[in-house]
Amino acid sequence: MTTGAPTSPYTTQPRRPRLRRYLPLGVAAWLVLEIWLLALVAGAAGGLTVFLLLVAGFAAGSVVIKRAGRRAFQSLNEALQQGGSPARGGGNGLMMLGGLLLMIPGLVSDAAGLLLLLPPVQKAVSRFAENALDKRLRTAAPGSLGDAFQQVRIRRPDGKVVQGEVIREDRPEPGEQYPPLTR
Repeated sequence: MTTGAPTSPYTTQPRRPRLRRYLPLGVAAWLVLEIWLLALVAGAAGGLTVFLLLVAGFAAGSVVIKRAGRRAFQSLNEALQQGGSPARGGGNGLMMLGGLLLMIPGLVSDAAGLLLLLPPVQKAVSRFAENALDKRLRTAAPGSLGDAFQQVRIRRPDGKVVQGEVIREDRPEPGEQYPPLTR
């Protein structure tokens, strides 16, 4: 440094999260496994069979994604017509993920995509993801995004949720307009 202040040779750098450290290694291992399995199946059954498997996986994935998207849109449309919010869950997001995994070329991703289309697996994965997200939000550091979600919940000191309703007094009468924003 040019300030003349002594620097410690033992300065600590912030630790990288485990996911950021091992994700590139995991993706590389997954790609090598996919290519190895495709070559193994191509050697045993022939290149045309592998090509047909990949095309069938892409077609099945696109059908699954289209069907899940249509189902999600229908539930949203019905909920909006009834004046409520759409039903929680339904598995549409995991079905879309399963369809996307089917569309990615490879046998391991196809197997994972087919597993995500099974309802018991969807329930287990959604339960695990919900619990992990809830745990992560509960242990969020102050000033983080998870902390913002925690602050939205208004609770009394004894832990009970405070129910409330906002009443706006300056609401115009029917047929009357709001004053203009600029004067």
